[in-house]
This record gives sequence, structure tokens and C-alpha cells, in this order.
Amino acid sequence: MAAEDKKRRVFKKFTFRGIDLDVLLDMPQADLLPLLNCRQRRRFGRGFKRSSGTLLKKLRKAKKNVPVGEKPTAVKTHLRDMIVVPEMIGSVVGVYNGKQFNSVEIKPEMVGHYLGEFSITYKPIKHGRPGIGATNSSRFIPLK
Repeated sequence: MAAEDKKRRVFKKFTFRGIDLDVLLDMPQADLLPLLNCRQRRRFGRGFKRSSGTLLKKLRKAKKNVPVGEKPTAVKTHLRDMIVVPEMIGSVVGVYNGKQFNSVEIKPEMVGHYLGEFSITYKPIKHGRPGIGATNSSRFIPLK
């Protein structure tokens, strides 16, 4: 009885600017452009580079060679300026941060963002105690 009383958990369906994910995946690039921000529209309007097309081909191949329900192998890339398109959803990309490749699983919320936004290039600093010379009061040390 207690199990029947509990409602089934309903997951929120993902929409990108009011369009469902399955419709977004089948949408041609020309229909996708009006949904993106100005900078991304301008970039697509100026054309795809060969390297971007190569990355998409590698991602397609990695997704195709995977059994259902498993993650594809990571595809390494230096293209931090690549815009995430719906075709890339579900892929795993190794994004170079200047030192190593950080694995990024592409999720629907990432559409329209750059790959570089998900691979931080610096190590956040952890502030410790101030050392010698940090303040004026630490300058005078009595010699007893």
C-alpha cells in the first residue's frame, strides 16, 4: 500500500528554447541557427572549418561503435572554440586545457556553448596563511 501511495518520480523533459530534445536532434542546421545567440549565429554563418567537421565525424564514429546504454570512447581535441551542437549530445570529448585532456560528457544543457567552457585552463588558488612580507606588521621581528 505504501508503494502505491508514492507517486512515480516524473523527470523534467529537456527543452532548448521551447523545443524538445528529440525534435532538436532531427533539426537541420538552418533551423537551429535562429535559436542560438548572436555570436554563435555569426560563427556558423561564416562557415565550418575543416577541423570542426573532422571532430564531428570522429564523434559520429565513436557513437556508432558503442553498444546501447554505454558511453562512447573519448575523442581528444584541441578545439576549445567548437560550439556544441545537438548532434554531439551523448558523446565524450577530451578537451585540451594546455596541459592535459579533460573528459567532458556532452549533455543537452551544453548546446550553444563552447567546449572550452567545460575545461578550465588554470588551477584555482587556495589561499593559505600570509608569509613574511605580506603586511607592514610582519616586517619588525625583535632580536632577543
